[in-house]
Amino acid sequence: MKNHTSYLSTNRRMFLKAALLSVCLLPVVTSCSEEELLEPKPLTSLADVEAFSNPDRVLAQVNGLYSSVKNGQFLGGRYFIYVDVRGEEFLNVSNNGVTALQTWNHTNNSGSNEPTNLWNQAYLAINRINLFLEGLDANPTVVDAALASQYKGEARFLRALTYLSMVQLYAQPYTKDNGASLGLPLRLKGEVGTGNNDLVRSSVADVYKQVLEDLNFAEQNLAATNTSAALNTTRAHKNTAIALKTRAYLAMGRYADVVTEAAKIVSATAPYRAATGVAHQLQASVSTVFTNYTTTESILSMPMSSNDLPGTQNGLASYYMPIVGIGDYSLNPNGIIGNAAFTATDARRTSFVKNDFTGDAGRIRLTKFPTGPQHTDYVPVIRYAEVLLNLAEAKARLAAGVDADALALLNAVRGRSAPTAVYATMASKTALVDAILLERRIELLGEGFRSNDLLRQNLPLPAKANIQAVTVAASVYIWPIPQGELNVNKLAVPNP
Repeated sequence: MKNHTSYLSTNRRMFLKAALLSVCLLPVVTSCSEEELLEPKPLTSLADVEAFSNPDRVLAQVNGLYSSVKNGQFLGGRYFIYVDVRGEEFLNVSNNGVTALQTWNHTNNSGSNEPTNLWNQAYLAINRINLFLEGLDANPTVVDAALASQYKGEARFLRALTYLSMVQLYAQPYTKDNGASLGLPLRLKGEVGTGNNDLVRSSVADVYKQVLEDLNFAEQNLAATNTSAALNTTRAHKNTAIALKTRAYLAMGRYADVVTEAAKIVSATAPYRAATGVAHQLQASVSTVFTNYTTTESILSMPMSSNDLPGTQNGLASYYMPIVGIGDYSLNPNGIIGNAAFTATDARRTSFVKNDFTGDAGRIRLTKFPTGPQHTDYVPVIRYAEVLLNLAEAKARLAAGVDADALALLNAVRGRSAPTAVYATMASKTALVDAILLERRIELLGEGFRSNDLLRQNLPLPAKANIQAVTVAASVYIWPIPQGELNVNKLAVPNP
């Protein structure tokens, strides 16, 4: 399989050295020697006993797993860009072929760089996770049992996050046919050679089943809280796993399960807050979340610093801000910013929507991620605002009429930024669901949700500028399985 065998054999040293360098620069690492930087020991062989020779090296590997997932080609930047620009909220202004242009105009094929590079990085991360899990089992006395269980919980959380992210791009929505469509090759064993390249694509349902198994394990074994606000934002804990389960169940249309999971971390009435573990809650000002990256609203973020960057043309600001990057994408005036529900005084508009950049032809820009030319913005993966909206939508869809709790949850998110525009009532259940979906577009703009939200509703990808809408039956409705995978995995098949 090209993604972690032949792919690793030709590119391994470059990628692994880069990955280990990131490990040593993460703020959560306790120690990392120059020797380990130059000659990284773990990642490719369980026979390498030095990888598990002491607790510091085991912890370095844990942080290495996060580093692999937060690579700029994956959850360090590009994944969120791809999911958003497939929708209608952004317009391409640079015509730059290496910054998501084919994703924006729906011209990716099995040989395209965008689906290929993301696939390779995601499966590289999965393989590292699998190797780590097996290595930890093979060396049970290096760290105590409780800490080993926590580390396994973190690894399985990251595997679930990776598979959930991928299945929403490369496979049909679960809601289309209860997950009967072709999903992904479900690789759960570490690979150090090419012997197990051939693996069939599991069904979408089986991929989600594994995601939920990993998240349930993670919830049971992760720490209730980590030792600092920074670690509570950048490493998983119990509430992180619970929050991601609400996303997975929402994507599956299993609304009762969304309610069950969200109830663990959302109080029954406002002001909403997690009663156990990390005390997650909305911040008083939405802008705080994008300047202070470690508040209790940030459930999981990918940390960046001047010594640990997402990489060239991967940073979110590079795509959206013309002054600190290329600024490949402006906001579409006919997208959410043109909707009357996104009021002129909404703090999310006054804080994050600008059109006064010199020499930018009056284009409307998203400024949630303002740093540059070094792009040190943390990448938000899960926020408490999303959990509240997940719960609101699930409650609204389950109710026979207008659900009061769903309306209150919606107003908690909306009222934070637009207190004069909260909804006193709703005319119908349908109107409430529509308002919640609209609020997702406003609150989560630029955070990698739009096209996934469209797909889970089995809706077309809307037209934008000169790009026609993509119907649910179109071959480009989902991303293609990369040709590199098909070449080396003889049991894999392309999407129909």
